[in-house]
Order: sequence, then C-alpha cells, then structure tokens
Amino acid sequence: MFKKLLFLIVAGLSAFYAYAYDSQDLIGRWDITIDKNGKEAPSWLEVKLSGFKTLVGYFVAEGGSARPVSEVKFNNGAFSFSIPPQWENEPQNLVLEGAVTSNGIEGTIVYPNGKKYNWKGVKAPYLKRTKPPVWGTPVKLFNGKDLTGWKAVGAENQWIVKDGILTSPKSGANLISEKKFNDFKLHIEFRYQKGSNSGVYLRGRYETQILDNDKSEHPSNVLFSGIYGFLTPSEINSKGPAQWQTYDITLVGRMVTVVANGKTVISNQEIPGITGGALDSNEGEPGPIYFQGDHGPIEFRNIIITPAK
Repeated sequence: MFKKLLFLIVAGLSAFYAYAYDSQDLIGRWDITIDKNGKEAPSWLEVKLSGFKTLVGYFVAEGGSARPVSEVKFNNGAFSFSIPPQWENEPQNLVLEGAVTSNGIEGTIVYPNGKKYNWKGVKAPYLKRTKPPVWGTPVKLFNGKDLTGWKAVGAENQWIVKDGILTSPKSGANLISEKKFNDFKLHIEFRYQKGSNSGVYLRGRYETQILDNDKSEHPSNVLFSGIYGFLTPSEINSKGPAQWQTYDITLVGRMVTVVANGKTVISNQEIPGITGGALDSNEGEPGPIYFQGDHGPIEFRNIIITPAK
C-alpha cells in the first residue's frame, strides 16, 4: 500500500514538473501591442500557475481595469482564454489566442464586437532599481498662463487656462505633457465637480484615479486615489467636490507611493502593469504625465515634478 501511494505521489510530481516546464515560458507578465489596422493599441497580460497545472491570469485591454482570467488554456506552446465584456456594450466574450515564440508571444484578439486583430507581446521589464533615487530640481509643468508644454489628444481640445488654473470645462480631449520622465516625485492640486471622473497617468501608463467618492466609501482600486484596477488605497481620504485637493506621488521603477490630501494611502507598492487608457505598453521607456479629460469637468493647478537625476 505504501509503495503504491509513493508511486502515485512520484508520478503526480513528475507530471507537475513536466507541465511546469512545458508552460514556464508563458508564465509571467507581458507588455502587448495590438495592431488595429496600423494603429497601435496597448494591452497587458499576466499568467500565473495555480496549483499543480492550472494557468490563470489577469488581462488589461486598451480600456477598463485589470480583469481576472479564470483559466488560460495551454497546449504545446499555444494558449487561449476568454473573458466577459467589461465596458463594451456587446454580448459576446473577448477571446485572445496566441503562441509562445522565440521573440515573446503573439496571436490574435477578437473583441466583443467581433472585430479581430493581430498582436505581439514581450516580457514586461522588472524596473527594479538598485540604488535609491537622487532627486533633481523641481520643475513646474504648468506655467499658469497657457498650454505651453502640453498637447491635447483624442478629441477636440477643450482645455483652457482660466485665472491661472488649467481647466477642462467639459468632456473632451486628454492632455499630455511634452516632457517625458522615468522616476519622479509629482505634486498636483485638483478640483472636480460632483459626479466627475478624471485621472493622472504616470509615465502615460499608470492611472491614479480621481473620482467623486465620499470618505465613507469602502476603498477600491477603481476609486479615489487607487492605481486603477491594481492598487487599493488604505482609505478614501477625499475632501469631496468643489474643493481643492492634492496628490503627492512618488514613482521609482514600479514602486509607487500616493499621498492624498496629506495622508499616505498607498505606501511603496508595486504596480504590476499598465492600466486601461495607457498611451503605450513600452514600460521600460520614459513617459509623460497625462490628465484624463474625457470623463467630465476637472481643474488642475500647481503641477510640480521633481525628476530623479
């Protein structure tokens, strides 16, 4: 009886290690670029091993938050998964199929609206820093007079400067800084109206959420001061609409600290990957600061960045 049990254990472990070796090239985080008829759209995938043989994961499309993948089917280097719609007003699932190649992964994606595109992915960089940053000279990204140093994208420009305040009076274009940054400390002051929604994208890839949430609400990674879809603040330290508020954000590699209205709500946590709405998925490169302007009125002032040397 003991020998039979030992045989079963050894056989099970052998099967596990064989499977793990077979699928290990897929396990990890992937920065994906979708080719939408010549226009590049960023995306992201993480694949994990759950238990002995089941692959699970998280997926970020070009919009929305990170979605759980209950199972990634894998066979001889080919893989696939299906997830329900999120913000898409379509009845069918999003389906991604791909294969491991010598250069990474690649395949096709079918959106809930039925449109199909090709994509390619590379292993996401760790962005691990070996030394603490040495901070440089603070830089004012907004001069209080005009939009010098910024560009509007995505729609007709609605951004104006009024009484020294960077103002988006209605939904429209997003606003992107012309300068790009690696590691930095960012101070911003913002004010929104009741029910409004905006965000601050770090390196143009990681959104710190600005949303009209009451302090009594349970924290969530898609609410005020969360890193959208990934990191949940310890509390909703919001002042509410029509009040000037502050974020002080430090980003070093993937590690982020968010101080909302003087209180640390995210302390040196890792951002796993890009969030929905990212400009690109090139995580190893510098990127701009960008403000979301397509979800309602928002105002900013005193935008100061201190880059690492």
